[in-house]
Amino acid sequence: MFIVMSRGHTEGELKGILDRLSEMGFSGHVSKGVERTVIGVVGRTYPELRDTLEFLPGVDEVVPITKPYKLSSREFQPQDTVVRVGDVTIGGAELVVMAGPCAVETERQVLDTARAVKAAGANIFRGGAFKPSTSPYQFRGLGEEGLKMLAMAREETGLPIITEVMTPRDVELVSRYADILQVGARNMQNFVLLDEVGMSGMPVMLKRGMSATIQEWLLSAEYILSQGNHKLLLCERGIRTFETYTRNTMDVSSIPVIEKVSHLPIIADPSHATGKWYLVAPMALAAVAAGADGLIIEVHPSPDTALKDGVQSLTFENFKRLMAQIVPVAQAVGRRVMASV
Repeated sequence: MFIVMSRGHTEGELKGILDRLSEMGFSGHVSKGVERTVIGVVGRTYPELRDTLEFLPGVDEVVPITKPYKLSSREFQPQDTVVRVGDVTIGGAELVVMAGPCAVETERQVLDTARAVKAAGANIFRGGAFKPSTSPYQFRGLGEEGLKMLAMAREETGLPIITEVMTPRDVELVSRYADILQVGARNMQNFVLLDEVGMSGMPVMLKRGMSATIQEWLLSAEYILSQGNHKLLLCERGIRTFETYTRNTMDVSSIPVIEKVSHLPIIADPSHATGKWYLVAPMALAAVAAGADGLIIEVHPSPDTALKDGVQSLTFENFKRLMAQIVPVAQAVGRRVMASV
């Protein structure tokens, strides 16, 4: 449930309610809108609690939340969440593009790609230093050495860095180098990791699990939000279906669904969703038309020789062409593409 504060309530009344919730074994998460302040009550609630809370000073009404996910719902926060990463704003009127290689391989590969995607208009540089692989014999990343290369790319280009963190013990290490922590599809329900990235206070992008429902995805988001970290992005990266031609099936419909039921920004990943480079551009444009707040695209200087996911990576020229195609589609749905930092 959530508590709607009365107009003109005092900070003392707000603090009194939060203290009372704590005494009763609940936690309260405050959302201050333009007109009203709302407190989300987190914990195992019961019907009688509503009557108790409505008598507290400063309370206008107490409204039960019908969905199992609370902090991520529009019932709790009607206005869109906007996440700021340096000079980049995600979730506002401007479309954000993240781009870079699936895996960090060499210093030259990283720097060449960072320069190319920035020149084409990307706002954030992506690259994997820790890589989950289906087979233990595939390339699994360079670890901290790769993180240092990503930091070099940020130093040269000014682009913020997004990179994946795979285990709770690596959160502190990755946070020293990254600007956004990515939780991959395989870790969407790694609840210990979700708690840890939530406690880090870092911006986080949570990818949808390959077989996850939208409700399961949002419940995973609750783990991060319940730790007090509201700098959260969601990412649709395709789901597993009976179709085998593509790597996954891109669920474009999840984008407007998320925008209806949640206030969190939604990013689309057409690279992992399709697994084929020639499908990336069409699905990226479809995601923009559906209302995505951003895209994350895999780009490599030589996809044919990439150590990971070369088949779904764009060349520099193809990425540049895609960036030009995005502009009129974004304009058609009332958005504009954010200028590169």
